[in-house]
Amino acid sequence: MTATRRLALLLQYDGAAFAGSQAQPALPTVQGALEHAVAELTHEQRRISLAGRTDAGVHAEGQVASFETSRQLPPHRWLRGLNHFLPQALAVQAVQTVADDFDPRRHAQEREYRYQLLIAPQRRPLEEQRAWRIPPPFSVEAARAALRLLPGQRDFAAFTTTDQQRPTLRNLRSAELHGGHGRYTLTFAADAFLQHQVRRMVGAIVDVARRRTRPDAFRATLDAAIPGSAGPTAPPKGLTLAVVRYDQSVLREWKTDHVHDCSQPA
Repeated sequence: MTATRRLALLLQYDGAAFAGSQAQPALPTVQGALEHAVAELTHEQRRISLAGRTDAGVHAEGQVASFETSRQLPPHRWLRGLNHFLPQALAVQAVQTVADDFDPRRHAQEREYRYQLLIAPQRRPLEEQRAWRIPPPFSVEAARAALRLLPGQRDFAAFTTTDQQRPTLRNLRSAELHGGHGRYTLTFAADAFLQHQVRRMVGAIVDVARRRTRPDAFRATLDAAIPGSAGPTAPPKGLTLAVVRYDQSVLREWKTDHVHDCSQPA
């Protein structure tokens, strides 16, 4: 019997090219593209696992995937080979051998998402592909005041779908707004997120910042935790899965300045 090993991949992709990360029949997906590339490179049919699910149009800088293989190739061959067969909108940034029981979703300790906002009265064609443009007014102080209400372990049912079947208790570790001069980044970190949670939180925060929702009404909606009651849902183009963090003993934290350069033979 041929011995196998498990590999972890660090991925970056433009979500506009995909109907989401999870495989779907007859639709372009991240998982489908990866499984096709692995089959082309190795002549093996392997199932790809992902650290987190991203919806259609949502981007990633730090998505993590893993799969099992019997092929014994050095890291630079995996990197070059997979990227050769992947579409231009998706690329492997790093490759690492991991334990046989590594599960990118189950072993993840924290996920960080970033959302780009552009405050401008007129269209900005060169900037709007990756940001949600919002006409003024936009109160940074009101947005930050609302964000301070979010962190902690609580029921986030208000920020997910009305038909959510999973438990809605989550531990949001941080919710911050950075930037200036009309360009802002909302950053959220948590152990895990509910479906559409980040985009609904962004939509609700924007409504507070634009004075469409009173701060006390926002707090009441958060505390009531009625499924699907908060929003609106921000468009996917501004959202990026930035980082998935793991315990050092499981997988080193893959940030850009820590990624091993696989372009040359090890």
